[in-house]
Amino acid sequence: QVQLVESGGGLVQAGDSRRLSCAASGGTLSNYHIGWFRQAPGRERIRVATVAKNGDEWYVNSVKGRFTISRDNAKKLSYLQMNNLKPEDSAVYYCALKGDMRYEWEYWGQGTQVEVVV
Repeated sequence: QVQLVESGGGLVQAGDSRRLSCAASGGTLSNYHIGWFRQAPGRERIRVATVAKNGDEWYVNSVKGRFTISRDNAKKLSYLQMNNLKPEDSAVYYCALKGDMRYEWEYWGQGTQVEVVV
């Protein structure tokens, strides 16, 4: 059973940067695609970024050019580097894994809160 733990959230000023981490245990990270999601209060959870097993990256339009997803399979870590943060980036951020892009996300972390203030 794979377990995911996110960290790095907190209170940040608009325009600042923050790096979130996702630590995986109980599995081989290279076998999975990695996704970062966020959910703001009263809103649906949305996918923010994905890094595939082959390293291909995808970003939702609202974070393109500001966020960077990465993975370190050897260390079983994924990162979401967030630059030029905006108040609308405030949300609980989750990482998730799945083995096949055609199917649902299989494993989820508990989330880490990011609040961006002006």
